[in-house]
Amino acid sequence: MEITMTTDEHKSRTARSYKLILLFAMVSMTMMFAGLTSAFVVSKSRADWLKDFQLPTAFYYSTIAIIGCSVAFHLAKKAIQKDNQKGTTIFLLSTLALGIIFVILQFAGFGQIVSNGYYFTGSESSITTTFLYIVTVVHLAHLAGGLISLLIIIYNHFKQKYNSTQTLGIELGAMYWHFLDFLWVYLFLFLYFFK
Repeated sequence: MEITMTTDEHKSRTARSYKLILLFAMVSMTMMFAGLTSAFVVSKSRADWLKDFQLPTAFYYSTIAIIGCSVAFHLAKKAIQKDNQKGTTIFLLSTLALGIIFVILQFAGFGQIVSNGYYFTGSESSITTTFLYIVTVVHLAHLAGGLISLLIIIYNHFKQKYNSTQTLGIELGAMYWHFLDFLWVYLFLFLYFFK
């Protein structure tokens, strides 16, 4: 007996599969950052740990920018579910702009750290700044993947590939951006309280 699937059933199974793959990827990334932050805590007992290190103000602003990314992406998803193409365009482009602002602010934060005399590598570096550098650069690498996927989503949106019945790409993008948002807020709070 041959079982046939309808088009809707096939789309539903495909969507579940893609979401599950993304979920597994996010879990593995979370485990990597958990390992990095665990090493951070263990290393805090070292004598060369900076006791008076302050997070740069640019990191506070970048936190606001990445939260804005998640809000804009959520609104883009809601807009496409209502077939609001113009609203989706505005919110996707807002997400992209805020993502770029986040990256710029991260580099501004690195600049503030270096201008305060703290270096990430070399003989003048400390374990505190090296960990901060590693954690932030790894997060930026994941964000680069998010920006590339966002550009693909925007391209597909302009090609009219999304509508109220076809939202999978935007849904997956939103899931990943919410994850990046959560991850940075976790890292920021962790560094704020455990620096």
